[in-house]
Amino acid sequence: MEKELGNVVTERILPPTEQEVSNEIDVKVKKYMRGEGANLEVLKDKKLKGQLSAIEDLYGKSAKAAAEVEKWLMPSEGGYLETEGLEKTWRIKQETISHEVDILSRRNQHDIILPALGPYSIDYTSNGRYMAIAGRKGHLALVDMKDLNLIKEFQVKETVRDVVFLHNELFFAAAQKKYPYIYNREGTELHCLKEHGSVRRLQFLKNHFLLVSINKFGQLHYQDVTTGSMVGSFRTGLGRTDVMQVNPFNGVIATGHSGGSVAMWKPTSSAPLVKMLCHPGPVSALAFHPNGHLMATSGAERKIKLWDLRKFEVLQTLPGHAKTLDFSQKGLLAYGTGSFVQILGDFSGAQNYNRYMAHSMAKGYQIGKILFRPYEDVLGIGHSMGWSSILIPGSGEPNFDTWVANPFETSKQRREKEVRSLLDKLPPETISLNPTKIGTLMAVKKKEKKTKKERDAEEEAAVDAAKGITMKKKTKGRNKPTKREKKKHEIIEKAKRPFLHEQIKEEELSRKKSRLSEEVELPKSLQRFARKKTAT
Repeated sequence: MEKELGNVVTERILPPTEQEVSNEIDVKVKKYMRGEGANLEVLKDKKLKGQLSAIEDLYGKSAKAAAEVEKWLMPSEGGYLETEGLEKTWRIKQETISHEVDILSRRNQHDIILPALGPYSIDYTSNGRYMAIAGRKGHLALVDMKDLNLIKEFQVKETVRDVVFLHNELFFAAAQKKYPYIYNREGTELHCLKEHGSVRRLQFLKNHFLLVSINKFGQLHYQDVTTGSMVGSFRTGLGRTDVMQVNPFNGVIATGHSGGSVAMWKPTSSAPLVKMLCHPGPVSALAFHPNGHLMATSGAERKIKLWDLRKFEVLQTLPGHAKTLDFSQKGLLAYGTGSFVQILGDFSGAQNYNRYMAHSMAKGYQIGKILFRPYEDVLGIGHSMGWSSILIPGSGEPNFDTWVANPFETSKQRREKEVRSLLDKLPPETISLNPTKIGTLMAVKKKEKKTKKERDAEEEAAVDAAKGITMKKKTKGRNKPTKREKKKHEIIEKAKRPFLHEQIKEEELSRKKSRLSEEVELPKSLQRFARKKTAT
């Protein structure tokens, strides 16, 4: 607290512990602020300025309240593997970790072997409680990962290439041989989406309720699952691809192609927002960091590149080939190829990824997809012989927000969340590379007043252009010199007219200003005797 007494300013110094807490809360406030505050100085409307300043104050108070809640009510902190001496974290095996963790965490280590139905693809719900699995030979199943119960499994008797959950665990979509299908939790077929064709990959935009697919002809489809309408459908023009991922920050879809390029799309534009050449050969995998500013790509030339999407520049190039990539909630990067999984970590905070952990599957297993489980230190692996789950300490967010994702939600909470998310559904037009621009104020552009020389030059140019107009030769009696001169004079006057109107307006404004300056304000006691002007 500061008090100003004359020229002396006294400041109350907080105790060291309180000062540390205050500094920590200030750092957390920046995390919860909704971007930078709007520049209200450019506004001339005082009423609007006051309303927006009140809203900005409210944002600041809510950010401070959220920071205090995180400080005092969410004390759990994520931890990583730590070694001593010459030990290396990537040499620690899963068997060693299982002996040191509790029983509930140990249950997350498992291998399900189904060699006749693989390879398998997997997907988790946003709260990490449920997992959908899809075998290439038609096996579909839903598993409750909290108590490892099988909810439903069934056989569709045709090829299944991908599976993805919709807004919650009640519905999921499977990319089958000819068309994608939507099923409910009981395994009942609800919809057959024939417009999509033979789909290679599926993604779901949970904030926009859009199911996105790319088929074998390179056609991209966006379908609204709430109304069933097709929001966008266009050809990429870059050929068939099996690489597609959604940016969680802005909802932009990225596709990797055989020419080494990555294209970014939105449903309201048939042309890519960005098309960047990432590798000299085909792109085999890509993934986005949860903050949306970092992208990892892998190419056939056996290199993994990390890209800064704010500048579209390479931050780091790592050796290695990846068939699948994924970022965890805490920023760990996992990639898999063959029967080997490598996890990289950025512990310095300088976007410099180094080896953190490694895991080898049984010889002959071919990894198809890896996916971090939200809010758990678990990595799911879908491979040619089934699916597996391993422990990766520090990968999951330790504290969950029940308004965003609740692993322990009841059926009533799920229904309320579904209604609330439908009310908060974003239109497809909000998908853009920089979503922070939405809701900001456009800067007012002031019209620059032209100088007298510029106006005179423009007027002379217009008059010269009018004089240079060639007159048509008309019939006898209508081509007299007097008539031709009169017509030329009319054309010149018409060219001068806009400049004369502008000059008259400026003179009127200057007269009004001079008239107001000439009027002398009467004393307050005599103002009631002044002649009132009649309203016009």
